[in-house]
Amino acid sequence: MNHLFRLIVLTLGGLIANIVFADTLENEAQARGINPVCSSYIGQLSKNYDLNGLNITFAHTDDPSLYPSLHLSNRKYNNGTSIFSATLSPDGEYCYVSTVHVTQLNNQNCDEITGLKVDEDPTANVSVYADGDYSIITPENSVYQLMLINNGENSCTMIESRMMWPGR
Repeated sequence: MNHLFRLIVLTLGGLIANIVFADTLENEAQARGINPVCSSYIGQLSKNYDLNGLNITFAHTDDPSLYPSLHLSNRKYNNGTSIFSATLSPDGEYCYVSTVHVTQLNNQNCDEITGLKVDEDPTANVSVYADGDYSIITPENSVYQLMLINNGENSCTMIESRMMWPGR
């Protein structure tokens, strides 16, 4: 019985380590057999967002090249944390991408961040809700939306959402 328990623990530990300790999201996607176009996109996203924290990939167990996959990267900073999530949906030679990037900052308030974002893009539309507790920033081309949630005098959570249909 003790031998069976050890075997189960080692098997589960190996499976969890395989999921969690990937060196990059792109390498993990390739190792899992995810569609090559989607794997290249997750590599580009990793470089663009500088994703090098704790990575997790979820893929279909039988045929990962045909079904959507979920890729997560978590990172801790000295002033907060970030969580990046991408869903990659293969469609033949194409791959559709949706991303969510959540960043929690403990040294900057939402008003300061809104000011910086509007300075970067003066055409961005800013909508404020619930007495300033929530703000949504949308660029003129609507390529993404950025929601800011006020967490106190000097703390803000930013949530950036995007959908991409490359090649279509």
